[in-house]
Amino acid sequence: MEFNTSVVCVCPAEIGMGLTGFGVFFLFFGMILFFDKALLAIGNILFVAGLAFVIGLERTFRFFFQKHKMKATSFFLGGVFVVLIGWPIIGVVLEIYGFFLLFRGFFPVVVGFIRRIPVLGSILNLPFISAVSMT
Repeated sequence: MEFNTSVVCVCPAEIGMGLTGFGVFFLFFGMILFFDKALLAIGNILFVAGLAFVIGLERTFRFFFQKHKMKATSFFLGGVFVVLIGWPIIGVVLEIYGFFLLFRGFFPVVVGFIRRIPVLGSILNLPFISAVSMT
């Protein structure tokens, strides 16, 4: 009986998706458990590390430290720091604001993708929701 002893090589993007997924899970779980400092801190670290693995370290720095994104980056990373020093509610509010400023260019792409999903697309195409999502 032979066993395959070859090592499976996992690319960094797959590791990054796992880290990012666990980071989002810990952030969500930390908020459900009344802003638990430890879970939020772990979630923040895993999310940022996962993002660096997915798009690469250099592209991560270029993304966060563009001149026109410095306000958003300072809010997001400042929120991470505030969570790490022990003020979770204030830190999460800063992070969410910075996250929306950083990733606001991706939201129309996400909405366009969701519109193609059968059930969710029909919900997003309802008149009162469509008017809100188009502005």
